Amino acid sequence: MSDDAKAMSEWITAVTRELGLEGQVDSEKSVNAVLDLTSDVAHAVSRPAAPVTAFLIGVAAGRAQEPQVAAADYAQKISALAEGWNADTERGVPSNDPDNRG
Repeated sequence: MSDDAKAMSEWITAVTRELGLEGQVDSEKSVNAVLDLTSDVAHAVSRPAAPVTAFLIGVAAGRAQEPQVAAADYAQKISALAEGWNADTERGVPSNDPDNRG
């Protein structure tokens, strides 16, 4: 394990403990999902939008009956939205737009 990966793992453990989330979050799976999501948003929309987007997904997922399931679903939907984002017109193509279905 690299020093960065070890530091991240230790940090995630400390944060989940501090927030009372021990045993409620699959750390490795969650970290990978957040990293993928923020990468998609940072590259397709803007870097500052990435952490804000992750925060918004966390807020929305926290209100769901099954937060982990909702977070994964929201992350997938928002990644698709980011991939369709057009910076020139500042408008994204909704992932559920019927015109985008193949």
